[in-house]
Amino acid sequence: MKYIEYTVLTTTEASDAVAYILEREGAVGIATIDLNDFLMLNKDKHSWDYSEPTLAASLGTDVKVKGYFYNYSDKIEKSIQGLKNFGLDIGKGQVIINQVNEEDWANAWKKYFKPFKVGKKIVIKPTWEDYKIVENDIIIEIDPGMAFGTGSHETTSMCLELLEKHIKTRDTVIDIGCGSGILGIAAAKLGADVVTCIDFDENACKVAADNVVLNKMENKIKVVKGNLLDGLTVKVDLIISNIIADVIIDLSDKAYRLINSGGLFISSGIIIDRKKDVISQLINDNFKIKEVLEMGEWCAIVGEKE
Repeated sequence: MKYIEYTVLTTTEASDAVAYILEREGAVGIATIDLNDFLMLNKDKHSWDYSEPTLAASLGTDVKVKGYFYNYSDKIEKSIQGLKNFGLDIGKGQVIINQVNEEDWANAWKKYFKPFKVGKKIVIKPTWEDYKIVENDIIIEIDPGMAFGTGSHETTSMCLELLEKHIKTRDTVIDIGCGSGILGIAAAKLGADVVTCIDFDENACKVAADNVVLNKMENKIKVVKGNLLDGLTVKVDLIISNIIADVIIDLSDKAYRLINSGGLFISSGIIIDRKKDVISQLINDNFKIKEVLEMGEWCAIVGEKE
């Protein structure tokens, strides 16, 4: 089967927002290729071969965000240029359109996805890679398939660190925009009792559900198709959302009403330039700011409902 491939040449700063636009416009699969993320997270532990031409040519150059579609879209280029209005540096912002076979894009990026550790205990392990487990490791097996979320990006890495630090045994959790399901699976493996993973993309839900089974977390995690927090009424102990600043600002009030007293709202996907805007909204909605974590161009914020 052939797909329409949109490759956006952008920056690390704008990559999440670009991915969100592609998903909103109907992408059935998204891949972000930013090798600097992998190198930063693995540091001296990585096994990259710097002599490899593809890797050597990619380091320090444009981040590529690829979206795969059944049909052409006439809104993508305009929407990406519109990100400048939010203060994002989109770099070249160039959009390259090609036709590709499914097998070509589904597997080509996998050689760059290696096991790596986040925080003190969490290890993200691709299903096709071997890893020697050491004491106290919490292994999360991931096959992102056509969904967003390998854990390598700073925004996801910060979410994982904050989950490891703040989650409590028997917590109930909602993961908004779950993508591959990586954050929901981490929450369950860290001790959460009930986890609901939500995404409006049907393919993401399928990939997340498959990863839940792969990690033997079916007794704790439910994956549902939905739009953010629409229609939810059951209160939980923790909500986590790794999206973009504007969506988090819109979610803040609803999240507050759904979180139990003493519960947390962990939000990420926020460029540092928008940190004050998100914090202001969270405070306005009665959250106490418990922690702010920064990594590269990004930040994650923990709001507490007292």
